This record gives sequence, C-alpha cells and structure tokens, in this order.
Amino acid sequence: MHNFSDQCLDLARSLLSNNLQHINEDGSVTPAPGEQARVDEPGHAALAIGEFFRATGEVELGEHDLYDLTARCVTQQAFVEEENDNGIAYASLGLLSFGASKERNAVWERLLDPTREQLDRGLLERSEYDDHFQAFSIAKSVARFSFGLTKKDDTGKVIDRFVEGIEKNSSGGFCNDDPNGPSGVYDIYGLLSFIFVRQALQLHANVHLKDRKLPKLRTFAEKYLRMLPDLARQDGLGWNYGRSIGAYGQLHCISMILQAMRDNWINAEKMPLYLDTLRRLFQYFFVTYVDQEKGDLMIRDTERNTVETHTTRMANFDAARYLCQWSRLARVIGGSLAVPPPNRAKTAGRFVIFDKSHKKEHGVFLFRDENIGVQYQLPLIGPGKDLSSDNLAFPHCSGIFDWPVNKYLPVMLPELTFGDQVVIPSYYGKNCVTGIGLKKSFYLRFEQPDLVKTDGSFAYGLGSCQVQWSFGDGKVQSEFVFKVKNPVSMDKMRLALVIGSPHSTYRLGTTLRQGDAGLRANVEVDDFQASWGSFETVTEDTDYRGYAGNMHYVQYLVRDHPLNMRPGQQYKLVLSYHPDVAFADE
Repeated sequence: MHNFSDQCLDLARSLLSNNLQHINEDGSVTPAPGEQARVDEPGHAALAIGEFFRATGEVELGEHDLYDLTARCVTQQAFVEEENDNGIAYASLGLLSFGASKERNAVWERLLDPTREQLDRGLLERSEYDDHFQAFSIAKSVARFSFGLTKKDDTGKVIDRFVEGIEKNSSGGFCNDDPNGPSGVYDIYGLLSFIFVRQALQLHANVHLKDRKLPKLRTFAEKYLRMLPDLARQDGLGWNYGRSIGAYGQLHCISMILQAMRDNWINAEKMPLYLDTLRRLFQYFFVTYVDQEKGDLMIRDTERNTVETHTTRMANFDAARYLCQWSRLARVIGGSLAVPPPNRAKTAGRFVIFDKSHKKEHGVFLFRDENIGVQYQLPLIGPGKDLSSDNLAFPHCSGIFDWPVNKYLPVMLPELTFGDQVVIPSYYGKNCVTGIGLKKSFYLRFEQPDLVKTDGSFAYGLGSCQVQWSFGDGKVQSEFVFKVKNPVSMDKMRLALVIGSPHSTYRLGTTLRQGDAGLRANVEVDDFQASWGSFETVTEDTDYRGYAGNMHYVQYLVRDHPLNMRPGQQYKLVLSYHPDVAFADE
C-alpha cells in the first residue's frame, strides 16, 4: 500500500497547490467562475490543510505558510454570522490537526484574541440534530474538550444521541437523513456521518473515549461497510443513487473501507474482496474526476453536473483532505493492492432493508451481473426536500440507465396525474419480497396500498399499486399494476427514458455505455394505451447533465388524454429492457 500512499499524497499536494491560491487575505475563498461561495468553505479548507500537515509534517507548501493560511480560514469561519455548525466543525478539527493542546498549537498562537473568543462562543453553543448534522455536533464537542473550553467531556453523550437517532428512525440501523419528512431518506450522508465522527474521535485529546465508543459505532457503520463490495461496479463506480454523489460517491466509499481496515473491522478472508473494491473505486475516481494535466478535481463542466450545494473549491479541499487521510491510513495498513480479485458468484441480487414498519418499508436492491459488467442500485427511499430523479425507484446505472442531476423526470416509472395529485410508484413499499424467478432471474416485488405523490406524501383513498422489477440474462423488466378505490378520471400518464453517455474525456476505457442498439425497450403490456413520443435532443441543454457524463436524448411514453378508471379493474404497464452494454473505448 506504500505506492498507493505516495500516489494519494502527490495528488493531494497538487490539489492544494492549485487551490490554496484562492484563499483570500481575510480567509474567505474565491469561488470558481459561475459558482457561488459557501459559508463553510473556509472550514473545509482549514481541515484539508490540517490533514496535509498531519500526513507530511510540512508547514509550507510552495509560497504558502500553512499556519498562516489555516489561521485566516479559522478566523473567517468563526465570524460567519449565519448558523454554520458544519463550518465550525470542519474549522475546529482543522485546528486540532495542529495539536490537541492550545499551548502547543502553532495555529492557535496566531489567532487574535477576538477570534479565540468568537471561536469559544461558537464551540460552546450546543446543538442537537436529527440528521447528519449531528456528526458536526460531535466534532464540536471533541474540540470543546480538547481545547480545554470545558472540563466536562460530553462527547460520549453526543455520540449516544447520534446512535439513539439511528435506532429511533430506522429498524435496520441506517441513518435517516430526513426523519421529520413524509418518508425516510437513506442516502450517502449516513456514510459521511460515520467517516466524519471517526475522524473527529481520532483527534480527541482523550484517547480512551475512542476505545469506548468505537464498538457501538461499529455496530452501525459495518452495515454500510458490508454494502460496498456489492455497490461497486466492475469499472469502479461506487455509490450511485441519492443526492450528492458523483465524486463524493467514490470519496466516501474509499474512506469507509480504509478506516475499517485501519480499525481491523475486516477479517483476513474478506480482505482480498475489499482490497479489490478499493482499487477499483480509486481508479474510477482518479480517471473520472481528476484533471491529471492541471491537478484539479472536476465536478462540473460542459458535460456533467452535481448538486447545487457542492462547489468546485469545496470538492477540491475535501478531496485533498481525504487523500491525505488515505495516505496515512494506507501506510498504517501496509500490504499491497495487487491482490487477485476474489472468486464469487458472477450474478447476485439482494435487498438491504433500511427501515421496516407496519406502515412502510425502505431499502435498496443491489443486483450485479459480472458477465456483462452491470451493477444496478434500485433505491426505495424518500425524495427528500428537493425533488429530483436521484432518489427514484428505478435501477440506477450511469451510462446505461441515466438520469439528470437537479431535475425531476419520471425515469422508467409511470407518473399518473389525477387533477392536482401526481403519483409515482416510488419512495416506499410494503411487503417487499426478493427472490429468484424464472431462468434464475432475481426480482424485487413490493406493494403500495396507498398511492404516493411525487413529493413523497400519500394520496389517501385514491388507489393502490403493485410493482415488480426482474433482472437476469442481461434483461430488466418492470411491471406496474394500478387499482383505484373509486371511479376516477386519470388526466395523464407519462414515463421517461433517458439516453446519456460517459464523459468524452474523463472516463475509463472500461466505463459502461449504451451500444448502438440502445436500451431495446419494449412495451409488453399497456392498459393505458400510451404511445412513444419523438426523441427530444438535450445535448446542449444545461438542465440535462449527469454526475458522470452528458444526457443526449429523452423520450416519453405518454397518454395525454383522460382515462376513466374503474374500481375492481387492474391497469397494468409492463416494460422490458435488453440494454446493449458496451465499453467507452469500443
């Protein structure tokens, strides 16, 4: 792993060299062209610099004095007027990276008295959250005690509160990032929470607390860890559903695996599987998101996009921070990445249950077929606050089944409009069942006793739906059966198919794409009597970009005139897909 460690550190050095120049005299960060700065960016920058110092011991990088830069960033973050617990958390961990004692911390010595007082106030403000922000509360608690701002260490209690929130909002032991919403959101922010908490504990002045709390955290973190080998596609694409993925879908997965290896959470017989997963995840990240000529991380350009809250500067500092961590961890772990890939079944499908109650069930169906290299992630999670296609219950697979970022389209799902109620068979299910069907195909079957609106709330009294997705022999089939409870007129039905492609420059030769034959979609049964519209070309439309590559065409299956639906009658829509799977360099 020493070569991997050196490679990570070289890339981190390059990212920081290119981005430290954008930190201004007052510690603010100049945004990339066309972007708006985030209030917590100075905190992200401070932690990135702190991690570089921990990894190298260097106090200068080029013409930059790292002590001075960190002090400026911390000062700027401390005086941000709006609430920014995340920024304060990042900044305080950045400070801790230079020493857990104020008396021996060179950056603390450079802070002016007003900054120290303001930072004291910010850290002493105690906040409790029900989402991933609780991880930032833990980091603030670590800093409070480590800097001697309080004699009583409440970090253990704050961690217990974090764990209690998980147990309260998920029967499966996963992080629900929208517990107060109409349905649970189980996305990559759960992974981020554990990674951030683990890093904070590593910097805690009380080393014994880490040993006491890690077993409790491990109980839940391992649930995510066990998903990762099944999440990673053969070309290395990692977490690929929900908001805020793209480069972060790689970064968080790699960090979780390396932290687990350092903590000896992975037994010897599983080690080759995780090393192979790690190697593929990193290769995909390095080739897909790093401009290797300039040494910059590219999260948005003319061909791809990401969530609006992620800025180029923040992503570069976060990537540099993670790379420094990986470099340190890889040296501790030792060994080699050049291990033979594991022998395991070529095809497999399983449903990971996030939450199960009498009212609804959430989870993700993971299917892989290594014969053709595909890996599908079909989530049953809530939409969250901002409606988009990221959380919809269709098989996510960039390059094959694509979707646009920051935009809602009923991708591969029938969207029914009844007056002012628009419903879609997504977000949650009941009686979720998986199994092996005909010709060894894997299936996921679930019911919706009440139809669900596109915002995740229930359309009570309207009707019900049964859904089945089947995967096998290179094919995907979806079956939707709708019933209504009273006579009602459906105004419109539509279903969208999106045709995209990998990035024309930043891509692996083995990255999946659609071949010339495309999706080979076929309507098997259609009781809605819908018809295909013509292809809409969206190549130049900036609203249609994926996390990894561009969108080119959208085609709708539409019934645009009313249908009088009667109770007691089934309305079925069955579609099959036999995608022509090819590779980027073919």
